[in-house]
Amino acid sequence: MYEQVSHSLLNEILIKLNSEIKQHELRHFYTRLGANFYAIHSLFHLLYGDRDDFEDQALCLVEAMARQYMDRSEQLKRKDIEREKDHNWFLSQKWVGMALYTDGFANNLSGLTDKLFYFQELGVNMIHIMPILACPDGKSDGGYAISDFRRVDSRIGTNEDLHKLSESLEKRDILLTMDVVVNHTSDEHDWAKRARKGEKKYQDYYYLFDNREIPDMFEETMPEIFPETAPGNFTWDEEMNKWVMTVFNNFQWDLNYSNPAVFIEMLDIILFWSNQGADIIRLDAVAFLWKKIGSVSQNEREAHLILQLMKDCCQVTAPGVLFIAEAIVAPSEITKYFGEDAINAKECEIAYNATFMALMWDAVATKNAKLLYQGLRSLPDKLERATWLNYVRCHDDIGLGFDDADIHAVGYEPVEHRKFLLDYYTGNFSDSDARGFPFGHNLKTGDARISGSLASLVGLETALESNEPKRIDNAIQHILLLHSLILSFGGLPLLYYGDELGTLNESDFLNDENKALDSRWAHRPNFDWDKAELRHQPGTIEQQIFNAIKKMIAVRKEILAFADFNNRELIYVDNPHLFVFSRFNLTRTSGGVLVVVNFDANPQYLDMANPQIKSVLSYGHIIDLISGDTPAMFKNQLVIPPYHFYWLSDQ
Repeated sequence: MYEQVSHSLLNEILIKLNSEIKQHELRHFYTRLGANFYAIHSLFHLLYGDRDDFEDQALCLVEAMARQYMDRSEQLKRKDIEREKDHNWFLSQKWVGMALYTDGFANNLSGLTDKLFYFQELGVNMIHIMPILACPDGKSDGGYAISDFRRVDSRIGTNEDLHKLSESLEKRDILLTMDVVVNHTSDEHDWAKRARKGEKKYQDYYYLFDNREIPDMFEETMPEIFPETAPGNFTWDEEMNKWVMTVFNNFQWDLNYSNPAVFIEMLDIILFWSNQGADIIRLDAVAFLWKKIGSVSQNEREAHLILQLMKDCCQVTAPGVLFIAEAIVAPSEITKYFGEDAINAKECEIAYNATFMALMWDAVATKNAKLLYQGLRSLPDKLERATWLNYVRCHDDIGLGFDDADIHAVGYEPVEHRKFLLDYYTGNFSDSDARGFPFGHNLKTGDARISGSLASLVGLETALESNEPKRIDNAIQHILLLHSLILSFGGLPLLYYGDELGTLNESDFLNDENKALDSRWAHRPNFDWDKAELRHQPGTIEQQIFNAIKKMIAVRKEILAFADFNNRELIYVDNPHLFVFSRFNLTRTSGGVLVVVNFDANPQYLDMANPQIKSVLSYGHIIDLISGDTPAMFKNQLVIPPYHFYWLSDQ
């Protein structure tokens, strides 16, 4: 869009550009810059337009984008152009991801490169390597306290090792997802060290205060993220004689995005790792990017403007790269991270569907789908060129952030229901086989979240100890049922390493003083490759789970209706134990799939005369796409065994 003020500034910037930049062939860069500059200027001006150095900062921004474009390989530039032509490429049903810790999975990046056959065997073609950048020993928050944003942690490998991994992934058509922690740095980062020494430039990178007056005003409304281990949101630094905002841990200093230099630095870092071969960048803790007195300092409008500006700038330099919003927030807030008042995503193309994840765990505990159906019905549709990241488990805790109105709507009382779920998954409910741990218990409110591996939370650990085949089978069926949902619901399914083998809780973390107080380490396993070999041994638990998930992935990739174009409809049925939805091709002429899930311990029945069901399965012979068999029917009622699912199609 042409607009005189912004393009006048752009002309001035192009004149002032560093002579080194002017010497390069930047045709595609300039084309994209011109197309996006009105939006870039508008957002940059909204955030920083009241500063005297606004034009100088705008010049720095464009120069950072240009330099990273110059450093981008020809191969990556070709990929950018291909993805611009096929801009919905990531909505295809062919993509299936897995999240993992590099050191936990394969010791280091070289080991990970040697294990790529495993992903190909399972059918995974996107790997999310949890944060691998340099962190202090002992004060890393699982890799999220970064001391050097441009260097791989030496315990995991080198930048060159990452380059080799990226090349190997590219040859296998496997996407690489990397983390960039955008909200904070380690207190051992060079910026923090220089701030401690009194350098004004770097003190302005953080929120620093001489006394408690302003921090106390923030504390009146800001919640505590880790109330057990890091109460409060500020830490006193003896060397500086200042209070530092530390929302997550006292060793993680929050970055001050009201300073444009911070934005430019972090954009440059995002583009740096895009140039190392990352196809997708996961932006950590995006809900916290803007702090405001008198608010919870989450989900502020300016945080969304920052993300929009990051996306517009990235589309100039590396348009083939996608963003994931790591925003584990209230259901009403989640979709805003795609972008509001838009058709296509203008912030992040991908967002964690934390609501879906938590609601699935509710259905497992209650053995009914009432809240799952109600909560998803209340969740707004995603934008056209955007998708959900659907997951059963991840490296983090399970929060119970359902909307209270939805809980009331299905007849529960919110406080009591959350207490039931916490008791159910942490061993304080008599009729539960779950083996989880409380996390983040807040003594003031009584709130807590849940840690534990998928297999232990659905009862496999308890079942193995009792050596009861039926309980073992029930746990396995739960694992498969939950994976069937993330693979069919619509979006990019993200498996968590070890879940495909039924990995149980780890307890070794209790012997490590740096981890013992963080129960999330129970589900951050060291991958057992001897156990993984059992996936080839018929009859083993590992073989049953691995092969079943492998089959689901293979079927998913063949079904066009599983691509993500808002082509899903929830179907209300009278039976509360069942969760039913349809997937359809955009033409709706053929190829529809009916997904039916039974969360109960008893067989359930589905009336196939339901008009919504008949609109999906209206022709021919009904088969289950996973087994290839015709499911049992009685008087036009479908029989669904306990803890079972169907992907149904008519032939």
